[in-house]
Amino acid sequence: MSDTLTPGLLLQQEADSRLQHFDFQSAWQLGQLLQARAAEQQLPVAIEIYAFSQQLFLAALPGSSANNLEWMRRKRNTVLRYGNSSMYVGMINRQNAEPMSEQSFINQYDYTDHGGSFPLLNESGAVIGAVSVSGLPSQDDHALALWGIQQLRH
Repeated sequence: MSDTLTPGLLLQQEADSRLQHFDFQSAWQLGQLLQARAAEQQLPVAIEIYAFSQQLFLAALPGSSANNLEWMRRKRNTVLRYGNSSMYVGMINRQNAEPMSEQSFINQYDYTDHGGSFPLLNESGAVIGAVSVSGLPSQDDHALALWGIQQLRH
């Protein structure tokens, strides 16, 4: 992913990634798309699709670990709390010189502002869940999650 990510670009990615339809079958399809791409590229990642207050898809590829599951949970919680990608939240926090790790009102065991979780948004922009990836650098986790949503939209 390009190093030219800006808050504006991240918000545009979210606006461009709204879904006309999303259900349990869509979650499974999205998870399979991501798993197939990660396996093809031999990426050591874990992948989660979370919607409707439950985990609908989970895959852990070779090279991933239990730590990746915890990172995904924390990234997902950030998306569900703030309504934006965890990459966007992290970028805003860094711009404001207030990293999440230093915010006293945030439980560090439950939230993180590292990239890799992207909101699942309906047409009106309401968050219905999140797609999360962990195992790569933040921008690459973010890019893979976004790629999956873009594929699902086509």
